[in-house]
Amino acid sequence: MRRPALRTGVRWKISFAIAAVGALIAFALSLVVHNAARVSMLETSRDLQMSRLLFAQRIYETTKPRSEPKLGSKLNDPELPPPLRSLLADGRQATYVQGKGPAPDIWAAVPLGNGDVLSLHSRIPGRSADIMKDLDRALVIGSVSVVFGGCALGVLIGGQLSRRLRKAAAAAGKVAQGNTDVRVREAVGGVVRDETDELARAVDALTDALNERIEAERRVTADIAHELRTPVTGLVTAAELLPPGRPTELVRDRARAMRTLVEDVLEVARLDGASERAELQEIALGEFVSRRVAVLDPGVVISVVHESWVSTDPRRLERILLNLLTNAAKYGRPPIEVTVEGRVVRVRDHGPGFPEALLRDGPSRFRTGASDRAGTGHGLGLTIAAGQARVLGARLTFRNAAPEGVASPGAAGGAIAVLWLPEHAPTNTGSFRRPAFPD
Repeated sequence: MRRPALRTGVRWKISFAIAAVGALIAFALSLVVHNAARVSMLETSRDLQMSRLLFAQRIYETTKPRSEPKLGSKLNDPELPPPLRSLLADGRQATYVQGKGPAPDIWAAVPLGNGDVLSLHSRIPGRSADIMKDLDRALVIGSVSVVFGGCALGVLIGGQLSRRLRKAAAAAGKVAQGNTDVRVREAVGGVVRDETDELARAVDALTDALNERIEAERRVTADIAHELRTPVTGLVTAAELLPPGRPTELVRDRARAMRTLVEDVLEVARLDGASERAELQEIALGEFVSRRVAVLDPGVVISVVHESWVSTDPRRLERILLNLLTNAAKYGRPPIEVTVEGRVVRVRDHGPGFPEALLRDGPSRFRTGASDRAGTGHGLGLTIAAGQARVLGARLTFRNAAPEGVASPGAAGGAIAVLWLPEHAPTNTGSFRRPAFPD
């Protein structure tokens, strides 16, 4: 089982990285400074202790008769640490630090000529311990300041990078929706040039290349269909001149089918070129649909729930209705129902429903669906209907109805195509305010 990925922003990743590096550097520097200061303090204390002891030795050896050692020194101190005794065995003077706290003991010892040992023992002055505590406190405060400063710097740098990436992603999303005029580099903006600009330029170059390829394919398709129109028209005309008979009917049927295919391919090419413009008229949607559907298929059940006036292209709207009714009659089962409710037109049949591929990916040319909806055709009807809907600024959706009295699990209750006409019609340039459709 795949575990869910932890989602986090670039801003926080950069902030965490800078803070972690800052904390590591601050800790290392603090440790070095602390150890260097402690070593320096101990070395100074050793030298001072040895200087005091040598002065006490001079007083002891020059006083006649000899008296008790001065300046706090002791003769043959029984508490002398064993490591210091071993150092004195070679006849050398030595110092020794006992303890690891903030105020350790400092020992100094020198051997005398008669075999005695003169030693001096004292703690590091409280002033030195206070200095070390103040230094440690300053190092901690400085380290914490570095960490928080690194976090703030990371948020600032990461925030700028994150904003640029989000702008690039938003612009790329608009390009993916078909708005090829959007340039990702212009959307990113900014004066600083970094990897984000390289990414934006690469996306723009990819978009241009894809547009050129799609346009080239569209032109090839349109040219082929256009070149086929004349010979196909001649073929249809010649088929009409053949003598009556079964073979003649087959030839005429195939010739008409070929002419329909050529016309459909030309229409798809025009719709793909985004050059089509709607010729708008104010119409009563319910009355218009009722009249046109009655002419196209008198057996269709028409229901006008709520009448509404819309500004649309009647010819393109009729083309959409024709293709939806043709698809329902060809692949579905009666009764076929058309419902008008405000600006929404629904076409439903009671057949096996739309195939899963169409519900998932939308209409696809030259794909007629699953085997349960197989039949004649080239899969261009719903593609043309969806393209005409885009010209009108409308949206065409497809779903399957829930079955009534389910006979078997997963059964469909028919296919439903829903045309959502916009509240604001497209302009003469083809632009329009994006309609807000319900989910």
